[in-house]
Order: sequence, then C-alpha cells, then structure tokens
Amino acid sequence: MHPFPPSSSTDDVPGSRALVSRRQGIPHLQGRQWVGLAIVLAGLVVATAQVWQWIAGQPLVFAALLGGMAAALATALGTLPVLLSQRLPERTQDTLFGFGAGVMLAACAFSLIIPGIAAARAAGAGPWAAGGAVGASILLGALVLLLMERWLPHEHFIKGVEGGHTARTLRRTWLFVFAIGLHNLPEGLAIGVAYAGGDNLRASALATGIAIQDVPEGLVVAVALLAAGYRRALAVGLGMASGLVEPVGAVLGAAVVGYSASLLPWGLGFAAGAMLFVISHEIIPESHRKGHEAWATGGLMLGFVIMMLLDTALG
Repeated sequence: MHPFPPSSSTDDVPGSRALVSRRQGIPHLQGRQWVGLAIVLAGLVVATAQVWQWIAGQPLVFAALLGGMAAALATALGTLPVLLSQRLPERTQDTLFGFGAGVMLAACAFSLIIPGIAAARAAGAGPWAAGGAVGASILLGALVLLLMERWLPHEHFIKGVEGGHTARTLRRTWLFVFAIGLHNLPEGLAIGVAYAGGDNLRASALATGIAIQDVPEGLVVAVALLAAGYRRALAVGLGMASGLVEPVGAVLGAAVVGYSASLLPWGLGFAAGAMLFVISHEIIPESHRKGHEAWATGGLMLGFVIMMLLDTALG
C-alpha cells in the first residue's frame, strides 16, 4: 500500500522530499547547515594556507615534508600491483615484512640512536649522560606508542580489535586505518627529526631507506586488506592513504625538534623507540606466525644491510 494516495504527488506533501532523501540514504541539509558547512570548509582552507606558508618559510621543516611525501608516494606505488594480481604468496609477504623490519632496525641504529648520542655529546654531555638521555628517550618513545595502542581504537591483522568499547562501535575500515596510522607515524617522526638535525645527507639516507621499505609495505597492507574481505579498489585506496601519515609525522617531528637544538637527542631517541616498538610488537610477530621464519629472517638481514650501506655511504 502506498504511503500517499495515487492522485497526490510527493512534491505536494510537506516533508516528503526529505523523507525520500532519507530513504535513499541522501542527507537533507537545511540552509543553515549548508552555511555552517561552507564556513567550516573555508576555515580549513585558510588554516591549510597558513600552515603551508609557515612550512615554506622553514627550510628544515620543508625538507622534512618532502622526505615524508617521498615515503608516502613509495607506499602508494607499492599498492598498485594489487590492482593487477590476486594476492601475494604468504612466504613472499613474510619476506617483505622481514625486509621492512631490517630497514627500520638499521635506521634506528645508524640514523637515530648513534647520531642522537653524538648530538648529546656535542652539546656537552658526558658519555654516560649522553647514553642515558638517548636511552630514556627510547623508552619514552616506546611507552607513548604502547599507550596510544591501548587507547586508540584499531584492529590488527593478527590480534584483532583493540582499544576498548569504542573499538567495538566503529566501522572496521576505520579500525584498520588507525592501526596502519599507528604503524607509519614513527617513520614520519624519524624523517622529520633527522632533517631537524641539520645533516641533510644522513636525513636523506634515512628517508630513502624508509621509502624503499615503504614500497613492499604498501603492497603488503593492500594485500592484507584484500584478504580481510575489502574490495580491491578500497584496499588499494586505504593502502595509499596509509602513507599520508608520514608527511604529517615528518612535519611534526621537524617542527618540535627544530624549536630547540637541545631537543635533538631526545627527538632522535624518541623516534627510535617508537620504531623499535612497532618492529617488535607488530612486524616481526606478523612475519613469523605462518611458518616462514627463515625467509622472514633472510629478508630482515637483507633490509638491515641495505639500510646500513645507505646510511654509511650517504651519511
């Protein structure tokens, strides 16, 4: 039975258009709501322009942004093969996970921890004080990532949903997005802090190494989303979007550490601790859970050596 008599048109019934819009899933905005939305969008445009103007006037922050964008682009490029192929063999995925862990381990050692101790010594700290400051910042970085993982709702490919009651009320897509963001944030921070140190060669080596490991990382993320039941286009889109966290983290790291030279050792150690947490808590367990430990370890060794060569040759 129709909701209106046949002789009447829905256009003649008050509120009928809004009713039809709601039934079709189309939000019906009133005049004031459109004005509010326009004001919010205009505010975002103005804020973005101001932030961009500030970044352009800060050479180190701008260099960090470029490094982060290169890493994000590498992540996006890594997802493209998913549009053409069904999925990677599990052994290949685990090898790529191991490769990424090796690159990040070498980056922590050669691009973050050792330069952090050197920066502390250059600032006048003794051997024990320099090592203690960087060591404390490593633990602080790992602790912050641990707390973010406990509080931020997200979903791991291995362990499932985490983050309390809120995690059970959000859509699964957002949970994966938050998880990938937690994974990529330390890499962006590391790039930004490295550029804030003023050694562009070493920072470029770090950004290059992270970009190299971001290519297979983007591929693995997209494949994992595809295996979790997402459509191919959505899996690729989320994989590409996951890399956008890195330029944001790079700008944040460069801006904070660039504020004061005394923060450089702490910033380098903090980024290293955050990356070490991700390596131990996520990447290595993921690469070892399917019985391909030897391949994953081989990938880790290869990634470590490549990043070591990049850092020692370029840095």
